[in-house]
Amino acid sequence: MKPPMNPVVWAPPPVSERPPPRTPLPSLQRIALPARGEDVVVDHEGRLITGLEDGRVLRLDRKRGSCETLVHTGGRPIGIEIDDDGRLIVCDAKRGLLRIDPQDRRIEVLVDAGEHKIGLCNNAAIAKDGTIYFSDSSRRFSLDHWRGDILEHSGTGRLLKRTPWGKVEMVLENLQFANGVALAADESFVAVAETGAYRVTRLWLRGDKRGQSDVLIDQLPGFPDNMSSDANGLIWVALASRRNRLLDFLHRAPPFLRRILWALPAAIQPKPHRDMRVLAIDAQGQIVRDLLGRSHDFHMVTGLRAHGDKLYLASIEEPALAELTLA
Repeated sequence: MKPPMNPVVWAPPPVSERPPPRTPLPSLQRIALPARGEDVVVDHEGRLITGLEDGRVLRLDRKRGSCETLVHTGGRPIGIEIDDDGRLIVCDAKRGLLRIDPQDRRIEVLVDAGEHKIGLCNNAAIAKDGTIYFSDSSRRFSLDHWRGDILEHSGTGRLLKRTPWGKVEMVLENLQFANGVALAADESFVAVAETGAYRVTRLWLRGDKRGQSDVLIDQLPGFPDNMSSDANGLIWVALASRRNRLLDFLHRAPPFLRRILWALPAAIQPKPHRDMRVLAIDAQGQIVRDLLGRSHDFHMVTGLRAHGDKLYLASIEEPALAELTLA
């Protein structure tokens, strides 16, 4: 059953007029999966790892043509990272923050969702000292009803951290569907995507602004989802879909209109656009790469990972990953 909705009136900002270096999205190679995923990471041996909607965590070795199940989390693994020891740090939307050893397939619960009242553990980034920053998207809506949080705009998302000795602290709150998390190359700040506000927020970890937050980039043309950092210090941002004019109108309109829309069956509610867009931004929030395009067999990019000259994409709507070559 859907949770009740208490819409907050909000005036969405216009899309920025900044002139991005927009280029066509290169052609994609689809990599079939047995079920829908959400994020993707590349391990130390170049293998792809993703979590599926049925709870499995898969490892794909494209050189050998193999696909194996590492574990079944018993929940819904979405965001995935790899620590220096090759262990997986998994944001499980239902169970919380997990650590998985690919060798013995053991699952360790680092942050229990029930104990810490985490509504939707989403994405993470790992600092050099082992601190894990991770997002709790909503304290009102579970993954099954995530669209309700975007529609309601009540801002219950949080950014938390787990220290190497196991202490869990909240470092940012009142976020609009906290989503992707990424660290600056020098770890001077941690960034978190606010899907429901079309922006990426930054929390300073070092320097004169330590402990303060500001906006890294805002007025985005779409909904920012998962993020990841590359070897060149860029932060890649997946834009799951371009902005929806009806949604922007409803946010300004009387709340009862959103309650009516929320009551409708999901099948007749507005759907994400099929175009795909990914950005790469620098530490100043400037767009360095802006790839935009469409594919007949892939859409709604929710996760991405740059590795060498390749960019791997994941989608919460597709039973597949995708690979493209960066020029």
